[in-house]
Amino acid sequence: MSLSVTTSTTSAFADYFELCKPKVVVLIVFTAVVGMFLAVPGMVPWDSLIFGTLGIGLAASSAAAINHVVDQKVDAQMGRTSARPLPTGHLNSRQALVFAISLGVISMAMLVFLVNPLTAFLTFLSLIGYAVVYTMYLKRATPQNIVIGGAAGAAPPVLGWAAVTGQVELGALLLFLIIFIWTPPHFWALAIHRRNDYAKTDVPMLPVTHGVEFTQLQILLYTILLVVVTLMPFVLGMSGVFYLGGVLVLDAGFVYYALRLMFGDDERVAMQTFAYSIIYLTALFTFLLVDHYLPAIQSLFV
Repeated sequence: MSLSVTTSTTSAFADYFELCKPKVVVLIVFTAVVGMFLAVPGMVPWDSLIFGTLGIGLAASSAAAINHVVDQKVDAQMGRTSARPLPTGHLNSRQALVFAISLGVISMAMLVFLVNPLTAFLTFLSLIGYAVVYTMYLKRATPQNIVIGGAAGAAPPVLGWAAVTGQVELGALLLFLIIFIWTPPHFWALAIHRRNDYAKTDVPMLPVTHGVEFTQLQILLYTILLVVVTLMPFVLGMSGVFYLGGVLVLDAGFVYYALRLMFGDDERVAMQTFAYSIIYLTALFTFLLVDHYLPAIQSLFV
């Protein structure tokens, strides 16, 4: 009996945890934390770091859970998502919605009272932007859904910056721009691979409405634009040579995959491009972070 209860509890925890889309939230939180550190010359205050990170992470998890509720019928028809907790019946809509609202309320209270109202306000806008504007409307309204809706996904560095400074400054907006431009080639690569699923569920993703070749061209054009945008931190003096060297290598890799996708005929390249795009963004923000503290690191050895 005890073993049965323990197994059931563990299974329920796993289902609720999956509602949070943990892999996505980890990347969101990571970029938010890097935004915090880039906002100040020294160490981020511990209260802003801890409560800001928790608040932003819980809000992202809340938005993800709402996405599960809204998309459960579509998820049930797609191979990639059919095993999620709602399509399988492990959880019902009411349980997921109560969970999502609870996370949202806790995150807002934490950000308002333990961080600052600006961060809470911007985080709330981001939550609504993804969970309501994108998921409930844009996703089914236009093939440019991921471009317009990408603003919500690009917000985390701005949220992190605001959590520490109480302001939205040029550096934060530049980080926002990088993720905003990165999002279409990142997601469209996945959409090419999953285009049949999207067509089956009448979700107007670009490869479905305009074809694979047009989407491949858009990925290449956005990747070229991304190269330009990711050089701006160095050009504007926000970062130094260490970042420049790292991002040039990363950009070369992204262009390589975009060209292979455009001119090749290997179906596997779409998912390879998608996988590389995640490595790309993680490495880029890591380079920004290391470059930011490189003078302090070097001083330890002088």
